[in-house]
Amino acid sequence: MSEPKTRPTGTTVQTFLSGVTDPARRADCVAVAELMQQVTGEAAVIWGSSIAGFGVCRYRYGNGREADWPLIGFAARKNGLTLYCVFGFDGSDALLARLGKHRTGKGCLYLRSLADADRTVLADLLRRSVAAREPQRVR
Repeated sequence: MSEPKTRPTGTTVQTFLSGVTDPARRADCVAVAELMQQVTGEAAVIWGSSIAGFGVCRYRYGNGREADWPLIGFAARKNGLTLYCVFGFDGSDALLARLGKHRTGKGCLYLRSLADADRTVLADLLRRSVAAREPQRVR
């Protein structure tokens, strides 16, 4: 059975953040990292080359194989921030409607800039995402 390509690395958060060359995006990453650490109570771990993850959850594929993934996390991308979290919990649609300018994908929230989002709503969304994944959380 093959190993997942995206796994925790020994890269420090400081090294990860210093790789974000755009100063505004780096500031957004620092703010999101602080928020995610506050929400999870866990320090960032760098997964692969581009994801800062907070906490770990274990999920199961349809074929029964299990894998670990960050409970929540983020990546700095060329066009903005990608936040990894879950939706579909009670009230998630209402929170997303109040969040501000964003796009969503399966398990992803895309923000061009943190200034586009209501930070109070974002914090609530992340807290509720963590709560929704609590049964799969690995401690």
